Amino acid sequence: MGTSTRTLCFLLLGLLLTSFPGALGTNPGLVVRITDKGLDLDIRSCELRSSALTPLSGQGLSLSISDSFIQLQGKWKVRKSFVKLQGSFDVQVKDITISVNLVLGSEPSGRPTVMAFNCSSNIRDVEVDISGRLGWLLNLFHNKIESNFQKILETEICKMVQKSVTSDLQPYLQTLPVTTKIGSFAGIDYSLMEAPQATAQMLDVMLKAEIFNRDHRSPVDFLAPVMSLPEEHNRMVYFAISDYVFNTASLVYHKAGYLNFNITDDMVPPTSNIRLTTKSFRVFAPRLARQYPNMNLELQGTVVSAPFLNFSPGNLSLAPELEIEAFVLLPSSTREPVFRLGVASNVSAMLTVNTSKITGFLKPEKIQVELKESKVGVFNVEMLAALLNYYILNILYPEVNEKLANGFPLPLLKHIQLYDPVLQIHKDFLFLGANIQYMRV
Repeated sequence: MGTSTRTLCFLLLGLLLTSFPGALGTNPGLVVRITDKGLDLDIRSCELRSSALTPLSGQGLSLSISDSFIQLQGKWKVRKSFVKLQGSFDVQVKDITISVNLVLGSEPSGRPTVMAFNCSSNIRDVEVDISGRLGWLLNLFHNKIESNFQKILETEICKMVQKSVTSDLQPYLQTLPVTTKIGSFAGIDYSLMEAPQATAQMLDVMLKAEIFNRDHRSPVDFLAPVMSLPEEHNRMVYFAISDYVFNTASLVYHKAGYLNFNITDDMVPPTSNIRLTTKSFRVFAPRLARQYPNMNLELQGTVVSAPFLNFSPGNLSLAPELEIEAFVLLPSSTREPVFRLGVASNVSAMLTVNTSKITGFLKPEKIQVELKESKVGVFNVEMLAALLNYYILNILYPEVNEKLANGFPLPLLKHIQLYDPVLQIHKDFLFLGANIQYMRV
């Protein structure tokens, strides 16, 4: 077989396996399920007219190549004493069939491993046509030549497959990274948790999917939950995304201070009746305006602890707790703390997905406001809570839901289109399935 034939065959395997770079732990944060429909690939090119990858129960994958054709043309030359003969030859190898099983595993680094076994090959017909001064004579023995050529090819094909897997594919898999960058300081560990699990209908690949700080990685003090995946294989590919992925991200960004915020008066919409000034806040704390007349305020919000996302059947929720401290901006450009509030909220949402985007809807929930400390005497926290809830329920939620209804585009590869997508929210994980179509340009 030619180099292009071998390259195309194992490029397919490489593309499949490089999606599953492989660390050790109890449960995965992400499971990728590729079904027999997703592995039923049909490749049509020069030599490999048809090939298929199918799950092999308990082992990995079965690769079969059939209906393949190779045509070789070349020249022959013989020199003996003063005799010099030359000519050309044309070899056609028809209906090549190759079958090989691939055992998929993982090593301690979390990278995938692959071994080839049970390789078989068959060639239905070989035709050899030789031209030149002695071509007519050699063609008299074409049956013997073709038979020997066929036996040699059938023997060498499986040797080449085994060598390619051992010497090319497996060493390449050991060079794959098991982490990648996310933004300026975070990363994701997508190493294999264990060997891919194959059944007759699907191949499940368990990835760690842990978000971490690249500069200060520390052990996570909670475990990924056990995901009880539905026995579904009607779509080509499924992704089971555990809340562990989102919650490790929340932990990292909280520790880095990325969830904290500051609000000043210039950030308040011009149409708002409430300004971040001592004069505007006198309805909540009368002493504030008298003690600090005509001065601006700044609010500093801090998330008390990393908010954890919770998945329950058909619903996802988040219950962040914040502390908001108010400062008066003095003429000397220093900040004077005046009061501190505790804010608790519960946010729940519903998600839907179509072929190109994901949409959502937030369910209105009131927030709870508590006065933690006041350095300006009496503070009417009930009035402030009522005002904030009115704004959140009647203005903020409708605006956010309008944007969520428009949806967000799915991060798809170029020329890849999803169809028949399905999104389910189960206990502790999201389950997204879809069929995939490659759109030729």
